[in-house]
Order: sequence, then structure tokens, then C-alpha cells
Amino acid sequence: MQKTHASGGMRELLAVALPMVVSNSCETMMMFANRVFLSWVHPEFMSAAMGGGLTAFMFMTFFIGLTGYSTALVAQHLGAGQPRRCPAVVSQALLISLAAYPLLLFCLPLGHRMFDAARLAPEQVGPQREYFNILMYGALLGLLRNSLSGFFSGIGRTRVVMIATGLAMAVSVAVSYTLIFGHFGLPALGIRGAALGTLAGSFTGAAILAGVYFGAANRREFGVEARVRFDAPLMRRLLRFGAPSGLEFFLNIMAFNFLVQTFHSYGVSEAAAMTIAFSWDMVSFVPLLGVNIGVISLVGRYMGARDPDTAHKATLSGFKLALTYSAVTFALFSLLPHPLVDLFRTRQDAAAFAEVRPLAVFMVRLVALYVMADAVGIVFGGALRGAGDTFRTMLLSVSGHWVLALAGFLMVRVLHAPPRLTWAVVVALVICLGGVLYLRYRSGHWRRIRVVESAPEAVAPGVVFSDPA
Repeated sequence: MQKTHASGGMRELLAVALPMVVSNSCETMMMFANRVFLSWVHPEFMSAAMGGGLTAFMFMTFFIGLTGYSTALVAQHLGAGQPRRCPAVVSQALLISLAAYPLLLFCLPLGHRMFDAARLAPEQVGPQREYFNILMYGALLGLLRNSLSGFFSGIGRTRVVMIATGLAMAVSVAVSYTLIFGHFGLPALGIRGAALGTLAGSFTGAAILAGVYFGAANRREFGVEARVRFDAPLMRRLLRFGAPSGLEFFLNIMAFNFLVQTFHSYGVSEAAAMTIAFSWDMVSFVPLLGVNIGVISLVGRYMGARDPDTAHKATLSGFKLALTYSAVTFALFSLLPHPLVDLFRTRQDAAAFAEVRPLAVFMVRLVALYVMADAVGIVFGGALRGAGDTFRTMLLSVSGHWVLALAGFLMVRVLHAPPRLTWAVVVALVICLGGVLYLRYRSGHWRRIRVVESAPEAVAPGVVFSDPA
């Protein structure tokens, strides 16, 4: 393995994490642009896109988390000196994605029942169902893309993911804008256009990743073509360590979706305010997932090499980077909430936006604290998963998210608390969750976990397992 930076240091982390920060920022912009465009049509469309998109994502999350663990497993094999096992991991993830797609289509009626049970405003339910249906029919694109991304993230070549995501964003935003408003002689499709634009971007990203993954260079260096087959021992390992991550992701997003639908039941104005707040939260939070991937990759690599001290050093580097980033967002959300909210000002109904604005400003201000807490949970939770401590991390994370969701339900449906108080309680509980994950990491149990056995393989001449910066 060629090293260009100090092991576990900030420069090595940035080499892996920075392209993923850019990549996740592009992912965010795809969703953010859709919500802004739809808010210009009507606030209800914006809320419908959040509710429908989040529900579609919820059904996908178990498989995204399961196949996403390929990042850690690829990194562990790389660190253990087994580079040609890396594409075998990805093959198992791709097989899981193909098997998952028909199961997701069976979930369509369940999603519709969830919307009916959420007591949403009638004018929101129809568009939300339409947006949800289109995303579910295109779910396979996201699963395949996630599986292929795991390979490049695991070996540290995250620039490939960054380029693919950047082009996906450009396609998505252009197609969404064209189809939502009906430019270039095309009909105005509204919320359907936003969903189709999302799928166009997802297809673009998956196609680019597949082209590089199955390209001549990868076939020569990693023997990709020889690894496209079912591997029972490796599939069992991916299921064993990835299933807790997938289950955690699914249950957490289910809790979050439950919280969102509960808050939306306050009314149209409150739903729009929460959508604006969470849209800005997404803008600030999703780039932190790039730091999370960098930490998972480096911790997995050094744990595979039996070097927990350097894995710890990489975690601290990730924590410093995440705190620096979240401090900037804290200042932005605290000092400039009004212009951030006004970006979503509707062009059709000024009176409706006037009702939304005060609550949205309050919620955006508190998002500043929310992001600081997320930084703690993302870094230390990522380190635990990269080391293989997936089951206990799942229990802690899922318990925290469901406490959050049930507290929101209690505040809204039982105590009939005002929206501002409910939001304050939600933010306080997110801060507590970050602290719990830090304490689990500090216990040091992760240092003793063994995911793969060290058995170095012959490496093709000239192979470099870091982004050739």
C-alpha cells in the first residue's frame, strides 16, 4: 500500500473524505433544488416531496445500509493485504440490490396506507403519493449506485464517486427544472417532473460508476471480471456485519419519517416550516456524511491491518474536521436565518408564506445546534461501524431515534404542545444521542473486534490504494 500522508492524520483523511464531502454536497443539491423549485409552485408540493421522498428512502434504507457496509468490508480486506477480495465484496452487494428490488415494489401499498394514517392535509396527500410512486419504481438505480460507490470509497478512490455525483447533480437539476415548469416545449409536470429529474440523475451516476468499475484499469488491477459471482462465505460476512447497519438505518429513518409525518399533522404551515428547516439541515448534514465515509474507510483499513491506534488517530482527525465544518454552519444558521428561509418564498401565495416564515426562522436557528450534535454522532458512530462494532451501535442509535420520534408524538398528539416547544425537545434529544455514541466509542470495545483475517495476496504491479492526488 502506497502512503502519501501521515497515517491517520488530517491530510490522509482529507484525501479520502473531501471528495466525498463534495459528492454528498452534490447529492444534497439535487434534493434541495427540487424543494426550492416546488416551493415556487406551492408550499404543499414542497412538503409532499419531502414526505414522499423520505418514505421512499425509508423503504430502501435497510438495503442501502446493508450494501453500504461494503465500504468498511472492502477497506478491511485492503488493509489485510487482500485487494482482489475487494470486488468480490461488491459483487455480493450488487446481487443483494437485484434481489431487493421486487421486495421494494411490494411495499408500494404500505406507503400509501402510511400517508392515509398520517392525517395529512388532503391537498398534500395526492402529490405526495405520486412523488413516492415514481421514486419507488426507480429504486434499483439508487441501490446499484450505492453498491458501486462502496468499492471506490473502500479503496480510497473517492474522486470517482465525486465526479459521478457531480454529473448526476447537473443532470438532475436540469431535468427537474425543465419538467417542473415545462420549458423547451415540454409540458409542466410539477411534482412528477421533480421525481423524474431525481431518477435521471440517479441513472447518470450509476452509469458512470459502472463504466469505471468494469473498465480495463480495474479489471487489470483488481481482477474485477473474475469476481462477478456469488461467494457464500463473503456473502455471510456481509450479511453478518452489514445487516445491523442496514437495520439501524431502516429503523432510524422510520423513526425520523414518523416524526416528520407527526409534525406535518399540525397543519400545512407547520409542515412547510419543518420542510424548510430540514432542507437546510440536509444541506449542512449530508456533507458530514463524507467525513463519515472517510472515517469508516480509514478505520476499517487500519483495523484490517491490526493497527487500532492509527484507527483512533484517524477518528480524532475526522472529529476535528467535522467540528470545524459544523462551527461554520452554526454561525450561518444563527446569524442569517431570515434570508435562508426567504429562499423558499412562494411565487403564488404570499399570504401562505407569511404564516410559514416566523416558525421556519425559529426552527432554522435551532438547526445550528442540531448540526453540532450530528457531527459527534456521525464521526464516532462511523468509527464504530468501520471497526465492526455494528450491533451495539445499532441498538444505541435506534433506541435514541425512537425516543426522539415517540417524544415528538407525545408532544404533538397527547400534550398538544406548540410547534416551537416540540422542535426544541427534538433538538435536545439529538444532542443527547451524539453523547451516547461518543461514550460507546470511548469504552474501547471496538479495538478488540476482528472482521477479516490477515492473509496478504499478490498485488498487481503499480497498484496504488489511495486517490492519486
